[in-house]
Amino acid sequence: MKTIYLHGFASGPLSRKAQFFRQRLEACGQVLIIPALDEGDFEGITITGQLKLLERLAGCEPVVLIGSSMGGYLAALYAARHPEVARLVLLAPAFYFPRRWMETQPPGDVAAWKREGKMGIFHYSEGQIRNIGYQLVTDAEGYEPLPNVTQPALVFHGLKDDVVPASYSREFAAAHPANVILRLLDSGHELIDVLERIWLEAEGFLLR
Repeated sequence: MKTIYLHGFASGPLSRKAQFFRQRLEACGQVLIIPALDEGDFEGITITGQLKLLERLAGCEPVVLIGSSMGGYLAALYAARHPEVARLVLLAPAFYFPRRWMETQPPGDVAAWKREGKMGIFHYSEGQIRNIGYQLVTDAEGYEPLPNVTQPALVFHGLKDDVVPASYSREFAAAHPANVILRLLDSGHELIDVLERIWLEAEGFLLR
């Protein structure tokens, strides 16, 4: 069964969390697929486009998904539409995207972004400013903020997360008490400082 890692927004396959899970799974004899979700077109990225990429990679076959931040939201959206997904591990999933992202931007910047069609943001994986198109927002507005996931899901969220509030994952878990396990950790959005703690529980869940 394929295991696919979905990185966060303005990140990439070489992110620290992606490589952490790759190394741990390889040590267990498992291959982790880590696609570049923008497919080389960061400015034109959309939720729809990323879901189509995931569909091609998964091939509508049973798959295990690991998603970080926006990648976690993508994993949940895909699972809600594909019952063949076996299980999910979500790391600070960016539920309520793009509402939350728009709330954290200065109003003037949002207005200019909408008017001009693009704006520059820092791309963490590339270490430079890259343009992002406003179509990301208009496309994302067509998707539900809390996907109705029915598969087993293990969610990790930092209590100090100031990017995506932990309350979003609490709401998600409360809406799915039969299949979602939520672990709240003393960490921020990146969860880098608690990766070993996460792996202790995620290993058995991923490999069962």
